Amino acid sequence: MKIGFFDSGIGGLTILNAVRGVLPEYDYLFYGDTKNVPYGDKTEEEIRTLTKSAVEYLFDRGAGLVVIACNTASAESLRKLQDTMLDGAYSDRKILGVIIPTIETIIDADSKTVLIIGTNRTVNSQKYNRELEKQNSSVKLITIATPTLVPLIEANQLQDAYDDLKTVVEDQTGEVDTVVLGCTHYTVLKNQLKSDFPKLKIISQDEVIPDKLKTYLENHPEIKLRLTKGKNLETFITGDAEQG
Repeated sequence: MKIGFFDSGIGGLTILNAVRGVLPEYDYLFYGDTKNVPYGDKTEEEIRTLTKSAVEYLFDRGAGLVVIACNTASAESLRKLQDTMLDGAYSDRKILGVIIPTIETIIDADSKTVLIIGTNRTVNSQKYNRELEKQNSSVKLITIATPTLVPLIEANQLQDAYDDLKTVVEDQTGEVDTVVLGCTHYTVLKNQLKSDFPKLKIISQDEVIPDKLKTYLENHPEIKLRLTKGKNLETFITGDAEQG
């Protein structure tokens, strides 16, 4: 069995590459749905349909564990897919997301007031707020949607994307002590953000997921022992499907 990663575009590759740095021995699959990016402006039903197709693709190609490395899909689809897919033919598989590990990191960081930047669907889902409430945490959340960032990043217009991000963070300076980049695409902007805002804690999911996944596998040997160790990586990008 392999470890599968799914993202609405290519942003999830930053998470996957970071995971491979910590867990290089395993075999990996990546599914990037560039044909349908961005997910942040889609309906809940559309997101669930696209995410289900991606997870099925990864399962059918040998993934024993799939990480939904997309905040929008994690917010709108993860629990539903866990409840409906992990029986029958897929009863021996697992589906994980990125939001709960990020919430755990927020709490561990002793943050007081946190700015979470994400897509429209991630912010409107209130998933971060609900998961934090379950932890009985006193952390105050400020959530702001930044719908321009994913299209700009996918088009490699990184400076324009960063300028939009910087404006949002500057508007909250003095109010927050932590910024969460609540979209895997945003990880490419973290270094410049850290440089410009050295007093803020910047939580980027490529720095969260690797150690969280390692701990998960250590706590679930029944999964870990079934994973193959060939150091291979296979990728499928939907936007290239017609040419490939």
